[in-house]
Amino acid sequence: MDEEREYKRRAWAWALYDVANSSFFLVIVTAVFPIFYVSVYAQAHGGGDGTLKTKGGAALAFTATIAMAVVAVLGPLLGAVADRSACKKRFLAGFAGLGVLSTASMAFIGPTDWILASVLYALGTVGVAGSMVFYDALLPAVARPADLDRVSTFGFAAGYLGSVVLFGLNIVMLRKPDWFGLDPYWAVRVVFLTVALWWACFTIPVLRRVPEPPCDGDGRFSILSGFRQLASTFRKVLGYRELLLFLLAFWIYSDGIGTIIKLATPFGKALQVPEESLLLAIVMSNLIGVPCALVFGRVARAIGAKRAILIGIGVYAGICVFARYMSETWHFFVLAGAVGLVQGGTQALSRSLFATLVPRGQSGEFFGFFSTMEKFAGLIGPLILALYWKDGDDPRRGVSALVVFFVVGALLLWKVDVRKGQEAAQA
Repeated sequence: MDEEREYKRRAWAWALYDVANSSFFLVIVTAVFPIFYVSVYAQAHGGGDGTLKTKGGAALAFTATIAMAVVAVLGPLLGAVADRSACKKRFLAGFAGLGVLSTASMAFIGPTDWILASVLYALGTVGVAGSMVFYDALLPAVARPADLDRVSTFGFAAGYLGSVVLFGLNIVMLRKPDWFGLDPYWAVRVVFLTVALWWACFTIPVLRRVPEPPCDGDGRFSILSGFRQLASTFRKVLGYRELLLFLLAFWIYSDGIGTIIKLATPFGKALQVPEESLLLAIVMSNLIGVPCALVFGRVARAIGAKRAILIGIGVYAGICVFARYMSETWHFFVLAGAVGLVQGGTQALSRSLFATLVPRGQSGEFFGFFSTMEKFAGLIGPLILALYWKDGDDPRRGVSALVVFFVVGALLLWKVDVRKGQEAAQA
């Protein structure tokens, strides 16, 4: 009984880091900061018309591309080093600290400091994405093999719920700043401080209660040994056909998912969707995501994780087609609701399915590859839209191109023999 209770406590502690980082993804990546950034960019360039807002979205997309490139390069190297030195939690804490400090520093961005805003956004993105490499790599040490899907989807559901709680408080701050003794200028900056504090507080449980998995080495590490291990990991990945095929599929369909998450708000802002409607639609999406992430876990048990992911990918393809013809505010609510149906479940099951394909004792380096594929995917989609949007034209241009990522990703995922891949990992 005590062992079972401790097991549940560890799972809860691990899942709470989803609560911690989800506040950054919701408030900074998706909701408040993109609106703030576009306004700062427009003011810095002398106005706030639709053309400048579209260009501001392009600048934010370029910034995200640079940040993801940094994490994509560092991810597998840091994962390999962490496996050799048994310091996944230490790296998680370091990257989370970088993200927390960068987010808190956003409170000091001036009305026209769009370059400072870009730098802090990039550093925060590196912090959250880097920490996720080691957070994901702890999953096999926290959950039993039979519980991987359930624990992973529970983490996403907890993250959705927790981030909505903070976001609800943030919306009140933004709409009624006088209730908190603030003016509108400082209200948005205090919002950034609350995200940093929330992130820091909910990082503590995973660092205290989740055990550090044993290392795959002598406990020593260096940059040189990390590069050697990285080269070895490349060779290992090539030896696991199903794992490699899954990584390729994930790389492609995750590109579309990441692009939608990062640029949905700038997209709506450029189409003149009112800020109140943007924020309300995002709240609705996350509230829908709480039960749907859990439902995806049940669906995966019934039909398998791969088929459940394919359902999510199909919905995303429909979202891209619909977005191309968006012209009314209510259309944005439809898109947000559809994203809420599948976002958490698709990402959570991708994480847990990958965990079943990873050889034991090498989760750090392989999850480094997993993160790298995701981050390199985060390079292509935003870059494509940034190129379409840089001249300030119709922001719907280029959105339909994202359908290709979901179609190709689904076809590759369909070819993955999950059972064969799991047997190879166990062997």
